[in-house]
Amino acid sequence: MVNEGLPLYVVARIERRFPELMNMTVGILGMSFKAGSDDTRSSLSYKLKRILRFKAQQVLTHDPHVTTDPDLSDLSEVLEASDLLVIGTPHSEYRDLRTETPVVDIWNLLESGVRI
Repeated sequence: MVNEGLPLYVVARIERRFPELMNMTVGILGMSFKAGSDDTRSSLSYKLKRILRFKAQQVLTHDPHVTTDPDLSDLSEVLEASDLLVIGTPHSEYRDLRTETPVVDIWNLLESGVRI
């Protein structure tokens, strides 16, 4: 039950830190249930996406493993167009991500501390 509420909590924290969220494009990196997997069943990233679609101007998604979602964008497109990034699944492919765009890293994948 705690995990199911996590996307709502994350969005509430994002709204506090970014009051301009309704005018932002948010990129979600990682849509599968767990790192290194293509399985999207019960993935909280999709719940996060649904919530953000009501709160942000646009939501873009990327996952290097998922091949069944036609809404996924290329990583370069997500990185270029996003005003805010959220690591939804801690795939190792994102570990070396370097960007000036703010990143919500609830997994501490980038090893700069969990920040929302």
